[in-house]
Amino acid sequence: MLLACHKKDIRNKKKCNSEVSAITIRQDDNASILRFQALGLKRYMNPRGTIPNTYLNVTKRFVTFLLIILNVFRFCYSLRKFRSPASANHVYPVDHVAPVFRASSYGLALVLQALNKEKGNANSGVLFLFWFLAAICGVFEFQTALRSLPLDPENDQALFAFIISMIAYPLVLIEFIFAFFTDPIIRESLPGEDPRERRLSQQANKPCPEETASLPSKLTFQWVWPLVVLGHKKPLEFTDLWTLNSEDQANTVVDQFNKYFKPAFEKCQQYNKKLASIQEATPEGPTDGLLSRNRNPKAKKKIASILPAMCKANWGLYTVGSILKLFQDILMFVSPQLLDLLIQHVNSDEHVWKGYFYALLMLVTTITQTILLGQYFIRMQVVGMRTRSALVSAIYQKSLVISNAARRESTTGEIVNLMSVDSQRFLDLITYVNAIWSSPLQIAIALYFLWNILGPSVLAGVAVLVLLIPFNIVTSNMREKLQVKQMENKDQRVKLMNEILSGIKVLKLYAWEPSFEKEVKEIRRKELRVLKTEAYLDSFNEFLWYSAPFVVTLVTFATYVLIDDKNILDARKAFVALALFNILRMPMSFLPWIIVLIVQAGVSLKRLNKFLNADEIDQTSVTHEDNGDDISIEIQNGTFRWDDTPTLKNINFQVPKGSLVAVVGVVGSGKSSLLAGILGEMEKLVGSVNTVGSIAYVAQQAWIQNETLRGNILFGRKYDVNKYEQILDACALHPDLAILPGGDKTEIGEKGINLSGGQKQRVSLARATYNDADVYLLDDPLSAVDSHVGKHIFDRVVGKHGLLRDKTRVIVTHGLTYLPQMDCIVVMNDGEISEVGTFQQLLDKKGAFAEFLIQYLSLEDLEGEDNEVLAELELVAELKEEARKRQRLHSRNSRNSENEADASLTKTTTVNLSQKQQLANEAKGNLTPSQKLIEVEKAEIGSVKRSVYLHYMKSIGWGIVTLSLVFHFILHGLTLSSSIWLSMWAAEPAVNGTQNIAKRNLYLSVYGGLGIGQAVAVFVATLSMAIGSLRAAKFLHNQMLRNILCSPMWFFDTTPLGRIVNRFSKDVDVADTTFPANLRTWLNCLFEVVSTFVIISYSTPWFVAVVVPIGILYLLIQRFYVSSSRQLKRLESVSRSPVFSHFSETLTGATTIRAFSVQNQFIDESLRTVDSNQMAYFPSICANRWLAIRLEGLGNCIAFFAALFAVISHPSAGFVGLSIAYALNITDTFNWLMRIASDVETNVVAIERIKEYGETPQEAAWEVPETKPPRNWPSRGTIKFSNYHSRYREGLDLVLRGINCDINSGEKVGIVGRTGAGKSSMTLGLFRIVEAAEGSIQIDGEGGENLSVGQRQLVCLARALLRKTKILILDEATAAVDLETDDLIQQTIRSEFDDCTVLTIAHRLNTIMDYNRVIVLDKGKIREYDSPYALMEDEGTIFYSMAKDAGLVKC
Repeated sequence: MLLACHKKDIRNKKKCNSEVSAITIRQDDNASILRFQALGLKRYMNPRGTIPNTYLNVTKRFVTFLLIILNVFRFCYSLRKFRSPASANHVYPVDHVAPVFRASSYGLALVLQALNKEKGNANSGVLFLFWFLAAICGVFEFQTALRSLPLDPENDQALFAFIISMIAYPLVLIEFIFAFFTDPIIRESLPGEDPRERRLSQQANKPCPEETASLPSKLTFQWVWPLVVLGHKKPLEFTDLWTLNSEDQANTVVDQFNKYFKPAFEKCQQYNKKLASIQEATPEGPTDGLLSRNRNPKAKKKIASILPAMCKANWGLYTVGSILKLFQDILMFVSPQLLDLLIQHVNSDEHVWKGYFYALLMLVTTITQTILLGQYFIRMQVVGMRTRSALVSAIYQKSLVISNAARRESTTGEIVNLMSVDSQRFLDLITYVNAIWSSPLQIAIALYFLWNILGPSVLAGVAVLVLLIPFNIVTSNMREKLQVKQMENKDQRVKLMNEILSGIKVLKLYAWEPSFEKEVKEIRRKELRVLKTEAYLDSFNEFLWYSAPFVVTLVTFATYVLIDDKNILDARKAFVALALFNILRMPMSFLPWIIVLIVQAGVSLKRLNKFLNADEIDQTSVTHEDNGDDISIEIQNGTFRWDDTPTLKNINFQVPKGSLVAVVGVVGSGKSSLLAGILGEMEKLVGSVNTVGSIAYVAQQAWIQNETLRGNILFGRKYDVNKYEQILDACALHPDLAILPGGDKTEIGEKGINLSGGQKQRVSLARATYNDADVYLLDDPLSAVDSHVGKHIFDRVVGKHGLLRDKTRVIVTHGLTYLPQMDCIVVMNDGEISEVGTFQQLLDKKGAFAEFLIQYLSLEDLEGEDNEVLAELELVAELKEEARKRQRLHSRNSRNSENEADASLTKTTTVNLSQKQQLANEAKGNLTPSQKLIEVEKAEIGSVKRSVYLHYMKSIGWGIVTLSLVFHFILHGLTLSSSIWLSMWAAEPAVNGTQNIAKRNLYLSVYGGLGIGQAVAVFVATLSMAIGSLRAAKFLHNQMLRNILCSPMWFFDTTPLGRIVNRFSKDVDVADTTFPANLRTWLNCLFEVVSTFVIISYSTPWFVAVVVPIGILYLLIQRFYVSSSRQLKRLESVSRSPVFSHFSETLTGATTIRAFSVQNQFIDESLRTVDSNQMAYFPSICANRWLAIRLEGLGNCIAFFAALFAVISHPSAGFVGLSIAYALNITDTFNWLMRIASDVETNVVAIERIKEYGETPQEAAWEVPETKPPRNWPSRGTIKFSNYHSRYREGLDLVLRGINCDINSGEKVGIVGRTGAGKSSMTLGLFRIVEAAEGSIQIDGEGGENLSVGQRQLVCLARALLRKTKILILDEATAAVDLETDDLIQQTIRSEFDDCTVLTIAHRLNTIMDYNRVIVLDKGKIREYDSPYALMEDEGTIFYSMAKDAGLVKC
């Protein structure tokens, strides 16, 4: 009997964390069945777990029960007294009703307490609010009872009520205090579940403490405190973080997003298909109907916008947040009214308690605002976080299904930017998007209250606001256009950086770094030009919107005092109006900023819509119907294309089950495209494709994951040791494992950096074999392996007696020796199937196949033993003779020199295997992280070093920094002066109820002049900092670019591409825009806070007494918070890189992933990396809210103390208004200061990361001026190695040891050796890709350090011809070319470089047999150095044995 617990949605519960348990129970074990059923039902009803009986919850229920009993006693006593004639007059109806209601309420509370315990709900907001209200309301009754003492001894009813009150109210207070604490939740084990495993699982998955936090803890974010303390004690690590709540996890949010987006997308796709079909069929068409009207070739396709889907997916949480924001906005205007009352109180003879009451009410109001704002922000930030997760995951999923045509329209850089930048735009916007309606609402309410104070004069201020609208529209349009240009430039730059980093070794060998650096800088220059225009625009906006509130104030006050001489601007009107104008300042300054965010998000929306609406691979193009006819693959009348032109035409193709089919043809004939058509990768124009069963695919270019070797082979499947070992043996991988110190657990670097081409291909084949599929599509899997290894693999894996003998196999091959064993051969020619048949049938036709056979036959094919090809050719004499003739002409008589009897490592083209071995040595599981191949990206710990800030300031320029600081000081000095001047104006007494005109004009003109000064100062301060930030951004980017391009190759071998791209995309974006904006805002907030303290202290000197304690609290909070926030930001940055690395890896292997149908496996991994990133982000925003609550609390205390001291000291009304107006404003500025300070501290991590990559270890200098050679160097071409040692990086073993040799001018020298001998290491030393650890290389007597820009280009034959170089270095230059090209290259080398020194790494020994000398390397040392024929005469030489293995020696 199989029973399982399924996850379900439970009302008022979080979703169960994907826990599904299934246990088989014996039929006769009734007790176990009943227990499991009961526990399973309990787990089903209670996904969180259970709450055990604790002292806390037992005491809660007991106290509640006591309260019920007390009220029952009170009711019974009052009822008895009511029935007694003697005391009936002392009993009132309330004495009966109140106990009944209370007992009922407490009874309901007791039921809720029991239910919460059973349901696993550790906290109850309802119960907390109940006990809170009970405590608040009970205080009046309690104080009345106390004030009624002494009691009338004859009034028993009053005495009994007093006793009950004295007992009950303390019990209510106890319950209220207990409501601040919660119980632990314990998940019971299911039958058969290992308790130890459950404990380990719980330790690894730390649930978010918010789940079990009490309501006050949630409201104040106190539940974050343990993490903040931990972060203060030690640098936070990923193991310290909580797991995401199920509703915040990427799989949940992307499913919710797709629920709304997919139907809209499919609807648009259907419409677009109908539109396209009608346009193609009858372009002119009828005149009726929607589709008919859209037959115009210019008719646009419909696009499904992601915006409705995002809104629908998050409308609930967003709506709650918006309601909270609405209430907070309304409460914002209570404080100015209380200020009005306080000013009136100071000017009157009211009781002093009223002043204290107003001050206390102001405190309560502001605290309520703080709580509402905190809850609003956390909800908006969670919505933003979910939106970003959904978008990143949707982009990833789209990349797995996007069509090839659409994929070409979206570059890798573009898609990376969609993930890193565009998705972030929505997170930034959603946090503050409510300002779109909130800001106008605040402006409207403020103007309403201003009307009540200043009357129609406020219309003048409204007129100013209206005049600003056109400016706003124009700047918004300009901003949008600039943003589009900026993103285009950014895409282009990131795309180019991807290409550079992907081919960095080629760049270094060709010495193309300066050229590509110039290209990147040119794109960057365009970026900076746009950013500079934006800086001017932003400075103008800042000037406009910073000045706007003051201009509105000035115009309103001026209008008020000028329209009527009896309009006196007293303290009450001036400072209540000023408080309202201060409220106006925030929404008015917010609007341009939020408009910028909307413009940016609008551009990103268009880009995301374009990508997510791109055409997808047609999943219906390949059917999978089993017709019972034993046909595995069938194509009928198929025509396919990659782009606009058909690639395959008239394809008719059948593959019976279990057959072995070869696909052959010349290069470009369509062989690989045929496999792509079977896989559904190409667009099918006409015809049908049907495959039966699962498919495994081996690509021509092997795709290797950054995983262990075993992980690459298993590919997500269960490990079967016998099957696994059998496949390793069949794929000839055991010898490879022997040289990898970690064995099959060796970490394989990005793109298989520590594997040779042959190893990668065999791992790919092993992966397919282990997959145990029904159909195998193999795209030339044996091209990169030696002949004897290829024969071994074919016989043991692919052939009639191999592991796949019962499978359907379609193999693209140039290995002609295997063709006679094929059941069928398909010959491709120019995109069509020209011939189909057995080997003998095709030979007899003497057609395209015979020509192909002759062209690709090698001498080994003709002279090998037991060669079926030779046997078949003997029957067709003219073909054999033609083949022999052509083979003699081209002297193609050798295979790879690295053949070994047992070893299977193959030729390497770009990275020497000795290097790969060294890199692989670092991947042992027992090595330290610093020794691993792909090093874990390190996160700095502790505070960001002062040197990072100084580095940034220096990048800006000290002159610009000084200028900006001076003008910020001037700006806020003028602001202070204008406020004090206004208080002096307001204190000016009226003369006979009218103004003193002269003084009025003086005050007004000076006030206006101070405002103009502020406007000028803010423009200069903002512009100078913006220009300086751009200068820093340019310097930082160029320094990092230059440094990365000059980094040694081992840096790129050990650093994933995605990690570097992350620096050039996300971190550069932060340095360009985010961090400069943070820095400017921080400066403004800092000066505003200082100004506020100065004003309040100036107005009410008593306030100085609380400045020190508040300052100390501020510093303590900052000290606790910043250390945690900074480290969380670092962790978030570090965890972002795997998202991009995995994505880049997926893009490269998308075809393989789809072929194996493991999309879900990779999607799950992508979701995991996204969740890991959000695990660091979510605590960061929670800690930010923790900070905001406490800072706003400090600001609220400042406002309270300002009001309290005003009541106590009774200063003038003007000073009261000035002090409290500024104090009310400090709550926001105080909060913003700390938040922006933390943002500066966290975002400066991007500067730190850029600086880190701007200081990576560098290659040696390209040129040494002291020993710079002449322009015609090298003129002779002599090379001398003197005791030359080298290693690939510090800490690794030497790959070359004591190399000593002289190469004369014009000599042709071959360099040979078995796998890992160090052949390529010698050439890498010449190119200075690897530096000398000891010794030297001299070229024409000069030091090797001068082998710089031009000389590195020697590897390119064409460039060498143009340069007429004296030294030519070839590393398997003819490894992958056909016969004619090989012959042409050899002739070119012999004729054009006759007088040049040539060094050839020979993988085919026949190419160097006519060379002057041969260097034979072994284990990094020169073992033999002589002419080829001299070495061949000595049978004891290594060269002789290699020649024998290659078939050059006749036995």
